[in-house]
Amino acid sequence: MNKKVSNIKCFIVGMCIISANVLAQTQPEEVALEKDDFKESYYESLIQKGIENYDKAIISLEKCINIQPDNAVIYHELGKNYFFQKDYQNAEKAFAKATQLDTKNKWYLIDLYEVYYETKNYNQALDIVQKIIPLDKKYKEDLVSLYMYTQQFDKALVLINELDENIGNTELRDRYRLQIRSQTKTNTIDKTALEKAIEQSPNNEGNYLSLIYLYSDNNQEEKALQVAQKLEKNIPSSVWAQVFLYKYYINNNDGNGAVKSLETVLNSPKIDKKVKYRMYNEFLIFALKNPTFETELNKATTYFENDPEFNVYKEIGKFYYKKKNWDLAIKNLEKAQNTDLETNLFLLASYEENSKFEILETKASELIDTFPNQPEYYFFAGKASNQLKKYKKANDYLESGLDYVVENIDLEIDFLNQLVEASKGLGNKQKSDEYLAKANNLKTKQK
Repeated sequence: MNKKVSNIKCFIVGMCIISANVLAQTQPEEVALEKDDFKESYYESLIQKGIENYDKAIISLEKCINIQPDNAVIYHELGKNYFFQKDYQNAEKAFAKATQLDTKNKWYLIDLYEVYYETKNYNQALDIVQKIIPLDKKYKEDLVSLYMYTQQFDKALVLINELDENIGNTELRDRYRLQIRSQTKTNTIDKTALEKAIEQSPNNEGNYLSLIYLYSDNNQEEKALQVAQKLEKNIPSSVWAQVFLYKYYINNNDGNGAVKSLETVLNSPKIDKKVKYRMYNEFLIFALKNPTFETELNKATTYFENDPEFNVYKEIGKFYYKKKNWDLAIKNLEKAQNTDLETNLFLLASYEENSKFEILETKASELIDTFPNQPEYYFFAGKASNQLKKYKKANDYLESGLDYVVENIDLEIDFLNQLVEASKGLGNKQKSDEYLAKANNLKTKQK
């Protein structure tokens, strides 16, 4: 054991050189003995710390302090040993003393910050980090977190926007931004910091966006509009300015302004597709009320034609169906690609509403060939055949399709009612009465 310690001691003596800052600047003839005692105690503290004997390391460092009471290095070492013992109160005192003696040493400040962070003393930690940042810019990320912990959301937003602008987004900062927005619904956030940041850095887009969101979340739409207009003026290339201005163009029935903003956004890779989908749907509603903009709507529609995530013609078709504009519903639903059950049912229902029974029968029959287990297609084929007085064909479709109806009483009743019509058409009153009785029995169960 002694041999091991001796080897460690020799290694440290060989590797560690005490600088002039460690050893006091005194006359050698006056403190030769003191100097030897200091070195011996200092090296001993390093050895004891290395083998985790922190109590003994502290005793050795206290001897050093008695010899050199203004040595920042020793206080820093003392703080480390207290910190390893989780004696945060004494660690704080030691690190604080080190920083007082050497105010420009980054590592002394960082270790003091670690104490405050470990003890969740975030206000003190915040003060120290602000001193570290001039020495190490990376600690701005820590400052964001500390602003969040101390609920200084306005300052956090300004710093988040600065970091996003200079070094790009991070998942943590994005999460903080969402957290701040949720806080605005229950707390009043001072917007002065963001307004001041805009004046100081007019080219930082993030500050405008944050302020617009804050005003919007607090229903201060006029102020949000003013900020969006200022953003457009100061940063003409800002696509986000057009995202926000678009809303006001739509609300004020300014179709030309809305078209300009929509085109800018749709052609920008910076804007998320969900935002584009929302804007497009808003323009769809606007164009229905303002038919003179149908050409612009068609142009915007082509942007999504090959988008696998947004079946644009399906959405337009559904929209027109709900507005009972069957011709436009059919026109767009027929263009829809990668059709699913919902798209097909809207299309078949549109044919029915528009009394296009021959097309309805043909389309439903084609779908049965492709999807033979889907009962709705048999229903539409049967109903179309009834309307065309092809009662035998209708009866065949409906009887086949009824076998696939499972736990859907409404659809089953619809099938039975059409079978009543087919049976009547075939002159089979007994079957017609049977189907009618079953349909009435199911209606009674529904009540």
